[in-house]
Amino acid sequence: MRPTDRGQSEIMSRLSCVACALLIVGAWGLAARAQTPPAGAQVADVIPQGLHLVPTPKVMSLIHTRPGADYSDETVREDVRRLYETHSFSDIRVELSTLPDKKVVVYFWFRELPSVIREIVFKGANHMSKDDLEQATGLRKGAPLNPIANQVACQAIVRKYQEKGRMWASVELVEGDKPGDSRVVFNITEGPVARVSKIEFVGNTFEPDAVLLTHVDSSQQFLGLPIGAKFNEEMANHDVKNLEEYYHKYGFFDVVIRREFRWDPDQQHVRVIFHIHEGQRYKVANLDVVHNQVMDSKSLMELTTLHSGDVYNKQKSDVTKARFQAAYGYRGHNPTIIERVAYREQQPGQVDVYYDFEEKPTPTRVGNVYVFGNTVTRDNVIRRQLEIYPGQILEWPNLKQAELNLARLNIFEMNQELGIRPTVSVLDPEGDAIYKDVMVSVQEARTGSLLFGVGVNSDAGLTGSIVLNERNFDILRPPTSLDDLLSGRAWRGAGQEFRIEAVPGTQVQRYVATFREPYLFDSPYSLTSSVYFYDRIYNEDVEQRLGTRITIGRQLNRYWAVSGGLRVENVGIHNIAFFAPQDYQSVEGDNFLLGFRGDVTYDSRDSYLRPTEGMKINGGFEQILGDFTFPIFTIEGNKYFTTWQRADGSGRHVLAARSMLGIAGSHAPVFERFYAGGFSSMRGFEFRGVGPDTNGFKVGGDFIWLNSLEYQIPVRANDQLYFVGFLDTGTVERTVNINDYRVAAGIGMRITIPMMGPVPIALDFGVPIVKAPEDRKQLFSFWVGFFGH
Repeated sequence: MRPTDRGQSEIMSRLSCVACALLIVGAWGLAARAQTPPAGAQVADVIPQGLHLVPTPKVMSLIHTRPGADYSDETVREDVRRLYETHSFSDIRVELSTLPDKKVVVYFWFRELPSVIREIVFKGANHMSKDDLEQATGLRKGAPLNPIANQVACQAIVRKYQEKGRMWASVELVEGDKPGDSRVVFNITEGPVARVSKIEFVGNTFEPDAVLLTHVDSSQQFLGLPIGAKFNEEMANHDVKNLEEYYHKYGFFDVVIRREFRWDPDQQHVRVIFHIHEGQRYKVANLDVVHNQVMDSKSLMELTTLHSGDVYNKQKSDVTKARFQAAYGYRGHNPTIIERVAYREQQPGQVDVYYDFEEKPTPTRVGNVYVFGNTVTRDNVIRRQLEIYPGQILEWPNLKQAELNLARLNIFEMNQELGIRPTVSVLDPEGDAIYKDVMVSVQEARTGSLLFGVGVNSDAGLTGSIVLNERNFDILRPPTSLDDLLSGRAWRGAGQEFRIEAVPGTQVQRYVATFREPYLFDSPYSLTSSVYFYDRIYNEDVEQRLGTRITIGRQLNRYWAVSGGLRVENVGIHNIAFFAPQDYQSVEGDNFLLGFRGDVTYDSRDSYLRPTEGMKINGGFEQILGDFTFPIFTIEGNKYFTTWQRADGSGRHVLAARSMLGIAGSHAPVFERFYAGGFSSMRGFEFRGVGPDTNGFKVGGDFIWLNSLEYQIPVRANDQLYFVGFLDTGTVERTVNINDYRVAAGIGMRITIPMMGPVPIALDFGVPIVKAPEDRKQLFSFWVGFFGH
């Protein structure tokens, strides 16, 4: 039983006894008045009667009515109340006996409760455990038996069953309703599970039903299957509040929502209907700032995203407040900003929006920076994410950015439900001190993982995946004792990453070990090194690559990054047909390559998984030495445009434009040339099915130029299913020219299933419109993957 539940049960029991006490004391008061003692009477004696279980000295210690004292009705009432609070009595009566000398004898008559509950029985509970029921009632063996508390427990059991969808559950208290009982026995009729057959919305014009469904916690049955969608009346009531808050965010301040339950005759299925009267949507008549002193109004108004004449939008208003807060924060101030919305009585449908500032004139500075909770992770790993140093102006927005940086490391505990996350906070933020200490609090998480996965796609066939990953690796911390290994301290704490990946497959095999140091010697430079072995079966040959890569990178700012790397590789070409062209015959066996590469990247995308705004451009140049000497230049660009979205920012239609240009030197061997075709290249063509051909062998080209336009349309309100239409074009040529420019068009589908990972299932159907005679077509291309612990 949780302490909170037990406490609530004891409170209910206490309240029940007090209520009973008040009733009995009231009744006693009537009797007492019938035998009112003489004025100024003294107490001759106090005599308890009916005590068997409770010791008399304990009772007398609680009675403040004393022999020799003046008699007082108020004192006797307090005595009775105090005695009831012991939870030891079901009934207390007071009788007065007046003696000839006008003194009174006070008799306290007690009916005792059993000392403890000896047994708790739940009859008929087939779908709920005894532990859950005891937790709901708050009863436990050994506790005082209280008939009133047991009756209250019946209602608690009913509520528990209703939470589980059994709306017609009932409970009868068979034993435990009388003071002399020693057992508490509940007779439970569980009743059937009630399920929500349909959730309907009536009167909504702002957004369709599918969107509103994403803003309620209640769920409805899928295809009538008898699983899930349990009815919960309290949840439906809360959904009304959710919907009202949603409408308020977009200016529907007069919205009225009520819910209706329509039960089927079987009383096991219910339709939940939300009747919505949206009312008019309010516009902003005037927007202003008040009581601001540190920054002038004109400068602040230039930061607003909500303007006079706009339809009211809470999201835009919150962005405006955040901009105000940031502008002040970078100056060392942390004002309290309150949004005030005032209705215009003379102009219906319009509101004035004011941002009220409460600020201090003096900027604050950073005092000491304390770090707590890192029992494994080194302090420097945390401090380099803060960019907060003693003595500097305290830039308040950097506190939030520091929290995001720490969360992004993915080495500390993150639990939204429990509110656990890395925090960077100011001690005594409201105080008058100019120098304020900053406290960083983290909680270590499990950073090692072992993942198993399986995937299948049209480019590489069926693959498995085994990944061993440590996200908080420390290459300089080997185990010094057995305790180091058992406690999980060995090889951990420096914020490095070590990953071993094994991907066996029907056409592709890949085995890689990678080490990454994101802050080399605590500098802004990163180091990534890996050793790998690839084995790939192509139509023309079997290609094996054994090598290592070392890359040093630098993130210049939010958008720009540069890197330089070294590749040392042996490429083995095997299983070549005897009639293969010279391009393959000349490279059969082992081939040594030494490559030096530099890259520049610009990335402003709003998401890595499904970008809807921004762009990414990467340009790279690699000079290859070894058995072959040649250069490779590539540039790739992706640009994303949101062409339409709902008022709440969901349901985005996205136009994605992609382009890739590559040029290789004329001495590039066949295994380093460019190929096109397949799911990740040109759909409508087979993997590596586009490019120069010699006697049926694809020999690749020294020039590639690919372009693609894709339009994405979500078809579900939760954006987990969307259709795409695409146009892929491009060419692969032996030299830098365009002889055969291919064009393919098609449609596809993306399905995101959270339990299968964040990358959506991709299904595409493409048809070549313009192709070269030797190109290989493929109508259907796909990618499906699943990863689990």
